[in-house]
Amino acid sequence: MAQTALITGASAGLGEKFAIALAAQGSDVILTARRADRLEALAKRITGESGQQAHVIASDLAAPGAVAALMTEISARGLAVHTLINNAGFGARGPFTELGGAMQSDMIDLNCRALVELSHAVLPAMIERGAGGILNVASTAAFQPGPWMAVYYASKAFVLSFSEALHEEVRGKGVRVACLCPGATKTEFADLADMGETRLFKMFAGDADAVVRDGLAALKANRAVAVSGMVNAVMAGAIRFTPRGLARGIAGAMQKG
Repeated sequence: MAQTALITGASAGLGEKFAIALAAQGSDVILTARRADRLEALAKRITGESGQQAHVIASDLAAPGAVAALMTEISARGLAVHTLINNAGFGARGPFTELGGAMQSDMIDLNCRALVELSHAVLPAMIERGAGGILNVASTAAFQPGPWMAVYYASKAFVLSFSEALHEEVRGKGVRVACLCPGATKTEFADLADMGETRLFKMFAGDADAVVRDGLAALKANRAVAVSGMVNAVMAGAIRFTPRGLARGIAGAMQKG
């Protein structure tokens, strides 16, 4: 039976690269994001380069009922999800009170609620099969509060905590759950989040292909948490020994500047 991976946020950035990498490893893929035209172009590329099946289901996962509709469509096409890459998410930079309330609620819905709903939808079948994997994409933002990106940082802390708990719950059931925590990465995310000119991205932005390799390696090895990049790993580890006030001050300076 062909293995099939569902990749959210597949129209660009890390999601696109995860889809290409998984197809190159012999997996069929289900691509979902809002931009159907980009998904169709990616599906054509994947099929041409790897020969794997690439299924396109456009969806705005932040919308109420979107995950249920996506899973219904996947079932209607006779597909099963053997690997889930919960990659969809977005951020926004600015003072909490000046960023749109509806937009920040959408951020929570996409970064947290949709990720939980998708995990809940696919896990029972994975446990029944005794095989499967979920990779949740968080961020090094998960390890400390982030002034001027308060909701984004908090959403990634949620993803990290949820993923670690889920990893522990399914241990010994043949199902792997890993949380990938990249640092600043060179994708269109930075521009959309108005982060491209911050000190964080100017000083530390890393390579997207390396992040994808690290994420898939962590999932294969069933590592609960994987921080991509040596510098990021050192910084994330150092947070444990850094006073909270200092940590949030440093993070705020990186985002504000």
